[in-house]
Amino acid sequence: MLDTYADRWALITGASSGIGAEFARLLAARGMHLILTARREDRLQALADELHTRHGTHCELIVGDLSDPKEPQRVFSLIKGQGIAVELLINNAGFGFVGIVDETDPQRMLEMIQLNIAALTELTYLFLPQMLERQHGAIINLASVAAFQPVAYMPAYAATKAYVLHFSEALWAECRDRNVTVQALCPGTTATEFFDVAGVQGWLKKQRSHTAEYVVRRSIRGLEKRRLFVIPGFVNFLLSMGVRLARRRMVVLQSMKYFRPRPRTGDDNGSTS
Repeated sequence: MLDTYADRWALITGASSGIGAEFARLLAARGMHLILTARREDRLQALADELHTRHGTHCELIVGDLSDPKEPQRVFSLIKGQGIAVELLINNAGFGFVGIVDETDPQRMLEMIQLNIAALTELTYLFLPQMLERQHGAIINLASVAAFQPVAYMPAYAATKAYVLHFSEALWAECRDRNVTVQALCPGTTATEFFDVAGVQGWLKKQRSHTAEYVVRRSIRGLEKRRLFVIPGFVNFLLSMGVRLARRRMVVLQSMKYFRPRPRTGDDNGSTS
């Protein structure tokens, strides 16, 4: 469990924007050194320059795509080769997709599963034994409020996040007596690029959302209290807990109203929003 941040190392995946970048900013402000990995080198470098200027943070950059099955082991080997002990692993990389079944690309769903589940799982099992041996460290895995229920029009995404939630909670139980904490972070609607990537451009403008900074601060506060999951926002918490009491048929049918794609027109080229 983290009791100090200064001069320790954190690894953040998907660090080039959104929640990952905000984790980098908050942890740098607390004195941590950072290993940042993502696909977009220009954004990683800009973030590293910002953090060094503001906080004197030392950043190591690993450019790569974790949807490539070989990438988690490469990341681990590079870090091990530099003799860096990762105190905090933040498995933030992931993406979603919103759309109807007959317009869904199966290959894209497999890429989502590889990134949201397989890469997260492999990195966790690569770095967690070292933390347990030291009896010190923590892991934050990005789940979602979608982890608590099936969600129509984004079934594969919600299923990947249910995996992350259950996987993280089980590891929390195994590790809690060895001074290592595993947290599932379950944000609701957050002002990031997520919805543009998921295929619902402009959706954020119609919804109430939290900032990435708010989500990250709630996560770190929960980590310091050794909580097994964190749901930022009281309303999000109530809704997530409430679906556990409702009939599953009703829950999934109600979810159809949330992300129902608009009907096609001749001018939208098949896009949904």
